[in-house]
Amino acid sequence: MKFYKSLCLLGLMAFSSYSSNSFAEEKTLNVVTEPTFAPFEFVDKGSSALIGFDIDIINAIGEVEGYKMNVSSMSFDGQIPAIITQQVDIAISGFTITKERAQKVNFSEPYYDAGLGILITKNNSGEIKTKEDLKGKTICAQLGTSGAMYAEKVEGSTVSQFNSTADAFLEMEKGSCSAVVTDKPVIEYYLATTNKDNLVMLPEQLTVEQYGIVTSKNRQDLTDMIASGLKKIRENGTYDKIYQKWFGNAAK
Repeated sequence: MKFYKSLCLLGLMAFSSYSSNSFAEEKTLNVVTEPTFAPFEFVDKGSSALIGFDIDIINAIGEVEGYKMNVSSMSFDGQIPAIITQQVDIAISGFTITKERAQKVNFSEPYYDAGLGILITKNNSGEIKTKEDLKGKTICAQLGTSGAMYAEKVEGSTVSQFNSTADAFLEMEKGSCSAVVTDKPVIEYYLATTNKDNLVMLPEQLTVEQYGIVTSKNRQDLTDMIASGLKKIRENGTYDKIYQKWFGNAAK
């Protein structure tokens, strides 16, 4: 009888361990980002950790909803396909909410208001003063972004697309293109942190955009969880603290 009880106890312990591990796995979500989009997502030079506004936002959502967010790197243009095939759970990478994308994936409510801007070298400041002056020019942009989509619609333009915004900036400085079209806060952060006096951002904002967090259309539970988490971190003041950390007193 004691032997039988011992077997039963071991069985219960094994089941308990399995259940515990399964629960832990269920409470971990795989999140992807493309960490070359400072200040939204980038690699900390000191620790090699992924940091930025988006990283803090998704981790804060996970905390209030009881999930561990396992954030890893993935190319920007590969993220929506990975969401569609459910290779990953969530993508947060400065995704502009568009009708085209919304046909393929679910978006959260907007969590950041943004817009496109134009970065040029001072050598081109006499030739390029407004968006109209981009006509017929070679424009650099990050592959798959709304900046690239905008550039492709400019009359007579030639668009060079790169894996990261940082690469687009560097190519422009080399003279490979006349301008970079990308998100205005990214340009502002780049100028503030690199202190390059040979670059200038045009005052004109090209578009008004909103960023959303991406999930699969087959995972409404995740879409609902993110909606709940966003609401909670806005109400408890966490969102404001994160915004202040990365953007200071800039208007939201």
